[in-house]
Amino acid sequence: MTTRRDFLTTSALAAGAVALGVPRELRAERALDAMDGTVRRPPTMDAAVRELLLHALDEATRGGASWADVRIQRVQRQSIATRERQVLGVSDDDTIGCGVRVLVDGCWGFSATPRLTKDGIARATRDAIATAKAGRPARDRAVTLAPAPVVADGRWSSGFRIDPFSVSIEEKVALALAANAAALAVPTVRFAGTTLSFVKEERNYANSDGTVTVQEVVRSWTPMTITAVSADRTDFAVRDAMVQPTGRGWEAVLETKLVENAKPWGEQAAEKLTAKPVEPGRYDLLLHPSNLGLTIHESVAHPTEVDRAFGYEANYAGTSFVAPPEKVLGSLRFGSELMTIVGDRSQPGGCATIGWDDDGVAPDEFTIVDKGTFVDYQTTREQASWLGDWYAKRGRPVRSHGCSYADSWSSVAFQRMPNVSLRPGTKDLSWNDMIAATDRGIAILGRGSYSIDQQRYNAQFGGAIAYEIRNGKITGQLRDVAYVIRTPDFWRSLDMIGGARSYELFATFADGKGQPGQVNAVSHGCPPARFRQATIINTGRKA
Repeated sequence: MTTRRDFLTTSALAAGAVALGVPRELRAERALDAMDGTVRRPPTMDAAVRELLLHALDEATRGGASWADVRIQRVQRQSIATRERQVLGVSDDDTIGCGVRVLVDGCWGFSATPRLTKDGIARATRDAIATAKAGRPARDRAVTLAPAPVVADGRWSSGFRIDPFSVSIEEKVALALAANAAALAVPTVRFAGTTLSFVKEERNYANSDGTVTVQEVVRSWTPMTITAVSADRTDFAVRDAMVQPTGRGWEAVLETKLVENAKPWGEQAAEKLTAKPVEPGRYDLLLHPSNLGLTIHESVAHPTEVDRAFGYEANYAGTSFVAPPEKVLGSLRFGSELMTIVGDRSQPGGCATIGWDDDGVAPDEFTIVDKGTFVDYQTTREQASWLGDWYAKRGRPVRSHGCSYADSWSSVAFQRMPNVSLRPGTKDLSWNDMIAATDRGIAILGRGSYSIDQQRYNAQFGGAIAYEIRNGKITGQLRDVAYVIRTPDFWRSLDMIGGARSYELFATFADGKGQPGQVNAVSHGCPPARFRQATIINTGRKA
């Protein structure tokens, strides 16, 4: 943990670093030249941890569980917040414990403990069994699990080269403050803030089927916010949402080139300050992956979570218009022929990418929307059987898509979103090609404010920056732009998408769901896409 003395020392060192410029050791070539080009080797499970996992499973069997799994998980989190020439805060969190889940008479039970001893884990297992038995009178259907291959010694590590927790706080702070200083060099920029956030998880897992896995997961994010202020201080404009979270390490931070890019980003904030307000109406709408990813997340990924479709998830962010399953699978026209949506947990750099989920399943890649038609939901081992009739009709086995996840050892695993992505088109179209093909439109980059209803059917989305397109050319920035959608109508208006080379990953570090609430990180890959005659509103107008 960082002490007050460490914090004050770090602040002084960082201030000196800004005065001297970017330290040479921050340059990307320092780290990249030292690497042999390989990613980190998968971890090996500690023998004592394995013994505790198997002890919990034995205790569950003795207590009458028909199935059980156990996770011993360590989660490290670090956040460094800066603004202008100050360090606002440094936080380090490190937690470790054990969660035990059991099935008794078709009912789930769960308990968790930070006491990593045989007695502590045995007590948690007995508590989980007692919880399952107590829930039996309220059971509406017995839980049945889809089969999954047994993995006796699974090892996996996310695709990172430099562990961000091996990099000193001094180096991280110096980078953040140097980026702030570069942005503040733009005359009208008055505020600049950079935050560096990192997560590292060690996930040890075993279930009564015989699966035993150990995984190491790293995620990184370096959001930056730049604010330009008018000379008379009556107006301001913000540029943010430039950097996406990633399932990679410190090397991804270096590749972002925060210091080099901070000034151009600041200039975009300054341009936005003097941009003209948008005129409401209908425009062809061109969305960059940094904006479209959020629209995919809210209007496609959330409503295709199967627990929302069945009504089991409702209080936190609603149910789904993609329901009931027996009426929409294979028949709902979700979008145009250009719309193919896939789920996976395998994309390199994806925030939901993993080797095995928290049911012990190796996730597959599956199609959710096939050329505009809805064909599948996101599922866990428990949920896959709910769609058994649909899979039988299509000649497919009943199997989980590997969407089980718990955000901590103290949290129960349930269905969470995988990486949900829009396939690129077959034509090699770039962002600039699509601008050139648009006569009268608006292009939007970066996420902005948004709202969506409880069934994910009606929504509006803003953006970080918006540009006017006239006769195939960008004519300047626009202010106060938001687009209003009715989900299926919006996706049916999709008439152009970029090719594979234009594909990028959007991501969020903290997608919320459940009660008690949990968060997961998830990515959404997509190319740029154009939507015909979208409804544009001006969010700055007053009634």
